[in-house]
Amino acid sequence: MQVRFYEEVQDELLKFAVIITKSNGKWVFCKHKARDTYEVPGGHREEGENIDDTAKRELYEETGAIDFAIKPVCIYSVVREEEGTETFGKLYFAEVTEFEGKLHSEIEKIILTDELVDNWTYPLIQPKLLEEARRREAI
Repeated sequence: MQVRFYEEVQDELLKFAVIITKSNGKWVFCKHKARDTYEVPGGHREEGENIDDTAKRELYEETGAIDFAIKPVCIYSVVREEEGTETFGKLYFAEVTEFEGKLHSEIEKIILTDELVDNWTYPLIQPKLLEEARRREAI
C-alpha cells in the first residue's frame, strides 16, 4: 500500500474526506464502536455532495463539533498495488472550539490528547496524512 499526495485532481475522483483535528491544542481522535483503535474523523462522500460539505458533515457526525474552523490541506490517494486501485480523498485540518456533546454516527467516543495515539485504525495511512499536513505547515 502506498499513500500519494496531489495538489488537485478531478472532483469526481474524490471519495473521502479526512480531517486532522485539534481542540484547545489537543489532538482529537475517534474510537469506532466496533474497534479498539483510534482514528481521525473522516468518511465517505455521499452522492451529489460537495467534498467540503463531506468534511464538515463527517467532523460533526464523528466528533459532535458545532463550532470550528476547517481548511483544506491537500489531495491524497491510497494505492493498493495488489488490487490495482488508487482511491482519492481530500485532507483537511480543523480547529474545534465547541462540541455538542453528542455523537451522530458509529463512533463510540472521542478523546482529546496531547500525544498522538499509538493504536491507529489505519496505521499505514493516517500517520502519513498527519506527517504531510505538518510538512505543509497546515497544523
